[in-house]
Amino acid sequence: MPDHQINLNDEERAVLELVRQRQGLASIDQAVEWLVKSRLRIQAKNMTGRGRALDQAERKLK
Repeated sequence: MPDHQINLNDEERAVLELVRQRQGLASIDQAVEWLVKSRLRIQAKNMTGRGRALDQAERKLK
């Protein structure tokens, strides 16, 4: 995966440091990655609906 440079101000760095500490991560880079993956999981769950399968379900005919 390619690396991307993100310029952070002091406030953003402090928030990422807090996330790093709470999640027990080794670096701020890992905190950024954790936040991105967490957001992607939430969005994927919202798109598909909670507990729904991603494949097409067969309809029962009445």
